[in-house]
Order: sequence, then C-alpha cells, then structure tokens
Amino acid sequence: MLPEFLFFRKKGTIKTIMRIGIDARFFGPIGKGLGRYTQKLIENLERIDDVNQYFVFLKKENFHEYKLSGKNFKKVLADYHWYTFGEQVKFPRLLRKYKLDLVHFPHFNVPLFYFGKFIVTIHDLILIHFPTVRSSTLGPVLYWIKFFVYKIVIKSAVLRSSRIIAVSNFTKSDILKVYPQIPEEKIRVTYEACDDYCMLSPDKGDLILKKYGIIKPYLVYVGNVYPHKNAEKIALALKKINGESNRLNLVFVGAEDYFYLRFKEFIKNNKIDNILFAGFVPDHELDVIFHNSLAYVRPSLYEGFELTPLEAMAKGLPVISSNHSCALEILGDSAYYFDAYDVDAMAAALKRISTDEDLRKDLVKKGYLQTQKYSWRRMSRETLDLYQKTKRQM
Repeated sequence: MLPEFLFFRKKGTIKTIMRIGIDARFFGPIGKGLGRYTQKLIENLERIDDVNQYFVFLKKENFHEYKLSGKNFKKVLADYHWYTFGEQVKFPRLLRKYKLDLVHFPHFNVPLFYFGKFIVTIHDLILIHFPTVRSSTLGPVLYWIKFFVYKIVIKSAVLRSSRIIAVSNFTKSDILKVYPQIPEEKIRVTYEACDDYCMLSPDKGDLILKKYGIIKPYLVYVGNVYPHKNAEKIALALKKINGESNRLNLVFVGAEDYFYLRFKEFIKNNKIDNILFAGFVPDHELDVIFHNSLAYVRPSLYEGFELTPLEAMAKGLPVISSNHSCALEILGDSAYYFDAYDVDAMAAALKRISTDEDLRKDLVKKGYLQTQKYSWRRMSRETLDLYQKTKRQM
C-alpha cells in the first residue's frame, strides 16, 4: 500500500498523483465573485491537468450546475452552508473521509477543525478594514461576536495554510501588514481574469432599456452597495453636476437587499434625482445596458481585485474609478481616476466622462488592451504549479 501518493510512470519519468480537494461550495452564481473564481479555476484545471485526482465539494444548490468534463474529477456533495456549525465540524469529517493530500479553500472560511494540508485564497481583507455595524444587518452585540469569530477564522486560515494565494499584489501587501508573522514567500499572487464574450439579448436594445426604466444618457454601476462600495458619495456627486443643469442618469444594477433598501432611503432623504435602480439583470440583458451606457462607474474605497471593471472594459465600456491602490494596479492607465473621498472630484469626473467623447474612445481602446493581460487559463496553471510545489514540501 502506497503512502499519501500513487505513482504514475510515463515516458521514462515518475509522476506523483495527488488527491486534491477543492471546496467548491461557492461554485457558480450563488457565490457571486467567489463563485466565478471557483468555477473558472475548476473548469481550467480540467483542461490542463489529467494526472491528479480532484474531489470537488459542492452544495445542493450548485451540485448539478457543475458539469464534469475531466475523468480525474469527482463531485462530492458537501451541503454545509458557509460560516455555520456544519462547516466547522461536519465538513472536516467529510474531507478526512477522502484521504486528501491537499485541499484548496478559495475563501478564508477554512474549518478550524480541519488539520490536513491546505492552500487558501485570500481575495481581500475588507472584513478586517471595515468592521462596522453599518455593514451588517445584525444588531451591535451579535455583529461584534460574529466579527470576532471571523477574525479568528481568517487568522487561523492564513497562519495554518501551507501556501496563500492572493489575487493581487495589493492584497498580498495587505496580508503582510495585517499578519506580519507570515513570511512573504508563503504568498503567491495569481491574477483573476474577465470573460471576453457578449451575450446580447434577442430583444431590441430600446425594449430592454424600457423594461428596466432606463433613460439615456446614463452611466452604469453593477454590484452590491456595501459601505466600502461608496455608493452614497457617487450619488451626491451626481446630484452636484445635475444641479448645474446637466441631466445625467446613473443606473444601479444589483439584486435588492438590505443595503440597497438603505441606499434608496439615502437617495430619498437627500432628494437626489436621476438615480435609477434596475435590480437584478440577467447577463444577456446586462450587456445591452452596458452597450448603451456612456461609461462604467467604480467608486469603491477598497477592493482586492477589480474584476467587474475589467469585464466592463471587455464589453467596450470606458471605466471611471476611484484611485485606490488595487485599481491602479489592475486597471493601469485604462481607467479615468478620481478621489473617492472628494465629492467635488467625483462630480468633475462624472461630468468629464459624460461630455468628452474623445476620452471615452481612448479609454475603450486602452481597456481592451488591459483585459488581454489577464487569463483564467494562466491563473489555473499558476495555481496547479503551487499545488505541485506544495506537494514537494510534504
């Protein structure tokens, strides 16, 4: 009986076959950005690795959404919701059952009671930097208890992991600042990427815009409106320029939740006109909204990677963004930047992008070039390389 690894001989060489687990409970739309990352990682690993054995752990909601295409990949039901007792106690038992050599957790929620070898991907430390009750629907006492537990789980994940994947150099630097006891060589940066295809609706563009109550000219924002997204300040900036006789609309696309309801209340209390809420929009209709807009707006105070602006660039939109460090790293000179803490500067940026056609055309060209720098296939190859390096250290 062979310990830990099986051995595979091919063309005079010996390769070790690892049993690799991937926590794919975020797989697909239910996991939003994390789901996209997890899905693209697995799909591309299937294309490039036909040697190692993979065990993909999924929830009921996405178990049938993942379609196996690699013979060395196996689906496993792990119906434990995130941040729950089942995740912390029952999930480790399931992982141990499969005698895995390595587990990849694509998020910081690594079970405290899992003691096997693992790699963790840290997308950002937003939760650490924005620990306010305002970013939660919980009451103050419950929130701070939850925040304390989150801090324990994150710290445990980064300290106990064999390797850490960061999705940007900004995130890597942030991890080292918050956890200075971690050696720099433990962290590997693997950039995410954006999809470069459009899913245009068979319906005419004007019908789609009418369906969502969208009026031209407009800018578009896609995503949630958590406090660090800075939606309130961009709304105030729009009010400022529209008060100067401009008539520019700003469309927010995102499923309605507690934070959107609170943002709508802010809009109402501050008497801000020209803010339009489209709610959830399927991809083929979202592309129509993109193609008819003047630009994509990204006013965030903090991000670990800038995937959504890259996707907008891939679809031919100019992007205006706050000038936080991660945006500057990922978007380079392909975006028009503003100070996210300065409403006047934000207003000036909105006015400039809406009136300067030459600037928009220039940003579209630069945006296309910028998106080509990122590749899901490259990300997966670099991740596989990290699996192999971790194996050699076992």
